Amino acid sequence: MRLRSTPLATVTALAALAASAAVPTATAATSAAPAAATAPAPGDVVSSAPSAFHPLPGQPTGTKAWKIHYRSTTADGVPNIVSGTVIVPQDGRTGPRPLVTYAVGTVGMGDSCAPSDNLPRGTAMEANLIQQLTLRGWAVVVTDYEGLGTPGVHTYTVGPSAGHAVLDAARAARRLPEAGLSANGPVGIMGYSQGGQAGSWAAELQGSYAPELQVEGTAIGGVPADLLKVAEFNNGSYGSGLIFMAAAGQDAAFPELDLDSYLNPAGKALVAGMKESCVAINAIAGSFKRISDLTTRDPLARPDWQAALNRSRLGGTAPAAPVYQYHALGDELIPYGVGRRLRSDWCARGANVEFDTVWVGEHVSGVITHSLAAGNWLADRFAGRPTHADC
Repeated sequence: MRLRSTPLATVTALAALAASAAVPTATAATSAAPAAATAPAPGDVVSSAPSAFHPLPGQPTGTKAWKIHYRSTTADGVPNIVSGTVIVPQDGRTGPRPLVTYAVGTVGMGDSCAPSDNLPRGTAMEANLIQQLTLRGWAVVVTDYEGLGTPGVHTYTVGPSAGHAVLDAARAARRLPEAGLSANGPVGIMGYSQGGQAGSWAAELQGSYAPELQVEGTAIGGVPADLLKVAEFNNGSYGSGLIFMAAAGQDAAFPELDLDSYLNPAGKALVAGMKESCVAINAIAGSFKRISDLTTRDPLARPDWQAALNRSRLGGTAPAAPVYQYHALGDELIPYGVGRRLRSDWCARGANVEFDTVWVGEHVSGVITHSLAAGNWLADRFAGRPTHADC
């Protein structure tokens, strides 16, 4: 099913995104994740409970939703537990229903920022974009990622962990009896910004980590494919808070990096606050700061930090399924050249990639203006139509 854009839909999505980003929720997640050992296989559902999906507070959607905890895998290959939300349209459809495993962009690091805590309240930042998918009759599963809504610090920007979480969310949605999804229906991957990184890692890992998933395509945009280049680009700029969030996320995944030993008192205070807050607060608190302002020595100059960040670099493996990738030429957070390099790396490895330049706009507007195009591209994949790769 292909959808057409309308001015009202675009304005509504933009308004909801802006409003929810400006007013982060303060209620912490209440579900405690069970021990990882209770779930023997990646994608197994550990617990589930009825939830709800509202793009705006109280807005009906004709769907049923469940909050789940499911088994996944850390960047180091250790079993963990991740939470998420499964959303299924109640439209009377029979037969296999497409499933989109949706990776959200940056929401913050505190548990109250988790999509599963905000989707039932109508305060999730990308809920209007997710609704565009459920209106097509597709089921959607939204991961919270490692450490966001579950014990521990969110491993923000750690690509392999996020890729595992995205793929295992699809497995878990399939294995949730109440959802009624086919065990072998078509799967799509979608994400932007942090979600673009997570979705891209899912695409690269799928062939080896989750080959049983019938992934038909991946639609991703604004991808921070090279974290070292993204950090250099944002150092001292409007987006510099993302550098310190990413440092905290990498340190959570790899404690041997010992981030605290590099931070001065101001840096320690900033990072501690970021671990408990959502993106609007973190972006303001960290903006226009240089790494040298908050450290006694630059961690990014150290080989161990460089190696850790390069573990999340994309482009080393060709996704098995086709990819639709888009990036704003004027992106002020993720350099356009980083996105183009990912496309070139994938193409050089034989991937099927269609790249779309967003000529007018910036980082946040890119996901809104191209959400329908990304959805229509996935609809073509689910319908078995030919791709238009431009490598």
